[in-house]
Amino acid sequence: MKTAVLVPCYNEASTVAKVVRDFLTIDPDVTVYVYDNNSTDDTARVAAEAGAVVTHEYRQGKGRVVRSMFRDVDADIYVMVDGDDTYPADEALAMRKYVAEGSADMVIGDRLSSTYFHENTRRFHGAGNKLVRALVNQLFNADIHDIMTGCRCMSRIFVKTMPVMSPGFEIETEMTIHALDKDFLIKEVPIAYRDRVEGSESKLSTVSDGMRVLRMLMRLFRDYRPMRFFGVVALILLVPAIIMFLVPLDEYLTTGLVTRFPTLIVSIALGLGAVLSFTSGVLLDSIRAHSKQSYELELTLFTEQDRHNRAQG
Repeated sequence: MKTAVLVPCYNEASTVAKVVRDFLTIDPDVTVYVYDNNSTDDTARVAAEAGAVVTHEYRQGKGRVVRSMFRDVDADIYVMVDGDDTYPADEALAMRKYVAEGSADMVIGDRLSSTYFHENTRRFHGAGNKLVRALVNQLFNADIHDIMTGCRCMSRIFVKTMPVMSPGFEIETEMTIHALDKDFLIKEVPIAYRDRVEGSESKLSTVSDGMRVLRMLMRLFRDYRPMRFFGVVALILLVPAIIMFLVPLDEYLTTGLVTRFPTLIVSIALGLGAVLSFTSGVLLDSIRAHSKQSYELELTLFTEQDRHNRAQG
């Protein structure tokens, strides 16, 4: 089965050559694709000299790079790693067996159950990974240990049918949630993680990028679980609406008059907001169900067409 190694890169000249050579040394039959995302150093040149197929993606952002990779590269199995040499090539390639045997559509290289917390020296990154993991597992009723890992192995059908929407490094979280929502087979394999070598700098900003991930999680929660999302909003509005309404209601039952009109008006407004939020959740959940049915039909058609094309040669 043809294996493509996908390496998105931005200013990784100090490490990308080693990444490429490691994969080609272990398996000379793989093709390593390095997508250079407007690097200002010699990333593209050193990657090509090491034996990679180099392509340029001029739209900035890891998500945009992954979108181009998924569209352009044709293979049976896709292994995706970062260009900073933080994942061992042999362990990344070993994940192929699960996709090849059909027991997984996406294999996650689980750093957090391995050496990540010992090797990673950047403050708050471990806490951020734990927070994202807890939120995703809670919101999507899952039990994934490493949501944001950059090391993954994927099947052809997963790669060719995933709509990439995130422009930046949130793409890893989006891939995990897409696999959970569309009921793809997921397997986690602990993988060794090593910190960046001296001279290689992380492009992540702990605070700003962390906020981007949290905003993206809320958006995905709204889009993938609209009934739960708008149900929570409705409940938040309904509770104060009922509490506030009890005040003029008690006054009316006691005196037969209502003098606290502002309280009554606000309680009614909050109640209407709760009803509208709940109704929105019901409608969007129905739309999502139909969208999922359409996706399943398209998935079936893609599978049949792909098999036919391969049979034809």
